[in-house]
Amino acid sequence: MTVPARDLTPEEFRRLGHAFVDWIADHRDALPGLPVVPPVAPGDVAAALTGPAAAFPGRRLPEAAQPLETLLGEIDRVVVPGSTHWQHPAFFGYFPANASMASLLGDLLSGGLGAQGMLWSTSPAATETEQVLLDGFAHALGLCAAFTVAGGGGGVVQDSASSAALVALLAALHRAAPGWRDTGVDGRERVYVTAETHSSLAKAVRVAGLGARALCVVDAVAGTQAMSPAALADAMAADVAAGLRPVLVCATVGTTGTGAVDPVRAIAPVAAAHGAWLHVDAAWAGVAGLCPELRHVIDGVDLADSFCTDAHKWLLTAFDASLLWVRDATALPAALSVTPEYLRNAASESGAVVDFRDWQVPLGRRFRALKLWAVVHALGLEGLRAHLRGHVAAAVDLAARVRAEPGVVLAAPPTLGLVCLRFTTADGDADDATTRAVLERVNASGAAFVTHTVLDQRYVIRIAVGGVATEAPHVEALWDRLRAEAAAVRGTCVPPQP
Repeated sequence: MTVPARDLTPEEFRRLGHAFVDWIADHRDALPGLPVVPPVAPGDVAAALTGPAAAFPGRRLPEAAQPLETLLGEIDRVVVPGSTHWQHPAFFGYFPANASMASLLGDLLSGGLGAQGMLWSTSPAATETEQVLLDGFAHALGLCAAFTVAGGGGGVVQDSASSAALVALLAALHRAAPGWRDTGVDGRERVYVTAETHSSLAKAVRVAGLGARALCVVDAVAGTQAMSPAALADAMAADVAAGLRPVLVCATVGTTGTGAVDPVRAIAPVAAAHGAWLHVDAAWAGVAGLCPELRHVIDGVDLADSFCTDAHKWLLTAFDASLLWVRDATALPAALSVTPEYLRNAASESGAVVDFRDWQVPLGRRFRALKLWAVVHALGLEGLRAHLRGHVAAAVDLAARVRAEPGVVLAAPPTLGLVCLRFTTADGDADDATTRAVLERVNASGAAFVTHTVLDQRYVIRIAVGGVATEAPHVEALWDRLRAEAAAVRGTCVPPQP
């Protein structure tokens, strides 16, 4: 006789929940003592799960139920030693991934409710909580009223800035050619980016079926990595003269490579002159607008059609939570809405509600707003501003140390919490070999983790200050290690601190 499967009882869940929460708390407490990057080779984790002589190419799943407590032992034995620890205070790579514990509690509530928020009617609370939060953040960031529900626009929580870019492009295509939904693209579409624009825009162009030919890489302002409004105007005019159709301009606020900030206010009238949608990708840097003294980085976004910044990078909210605002609330549904009979309902037909399934590519969606709400509830805007300001101050101090140190230079102007540097020869030339070796030695040590980019064909170390637990002493320790590793590579003594 088949025994029916059953879920945990509330009491079992309560007992195990305590154990799992305790594990997370202990893990976070122990993080500073763990190597940031695991000393594993490809296949080590799989071998730990399956055994080196596994007869089956993959782990055999258990036929019978196992005590859930034993999972924590497997996590300790296999997962932790095989993980790059993004929440480590010495993680300075890529951009931060702020999985604060407050947001984890909000995520637990979201999972506990188990809501499927595709329609207003399937979860009114999920939809309206998200609207209220996004309107509140629009005000806190200093965005104009056009990006709020009352102003005719509104915000939505996407899974990533990549998805935000894709839906913005689809809305732009629909606006440029309303018949696009039925007839598809015709090969005349053009999307304008820079060499520093995130690769998600190139992917969005592919997913939308435009092909690489649709991308136009606009030159930067001389001596910078920021888009040149004059070069954009020339490129768009030439395309129109050639019979092509400008569809979207992507301005970036805080590029991944160097933190470059495109001049949105100057770009906006150029895009508008040709009817192109202006999307501002501020995935990492946009949240800095919460601090009035840092709001200059998002200058001009009020002139955009859409604006995106990530709560899951630098705003203490566990992945995934990308905040997208549009000034026209009808734009995304016009491009994306497909309504089979089984999704029809009185609330949607009334036009009085928003169905967020029409603001994204997937149909289903989680109650992501709860973890963001938990963060705001736990810290308030004051706490969020303090989090940002502390990291900016630490990066400013690091940049000052670089300027004062012989044999190392800033590779690009620092932006907020991002500092890019490279080592130089005695003659002041770029020393790519030393820069690369220092990065590899720092990462191999397990004491810290940094990533790189290439700028003007030179190898550059990127240091992104922004982790949940990262404070000034962690940045100072990284600087000491960079100096020590450079001295070791060069066979010299560590120079005295300036």
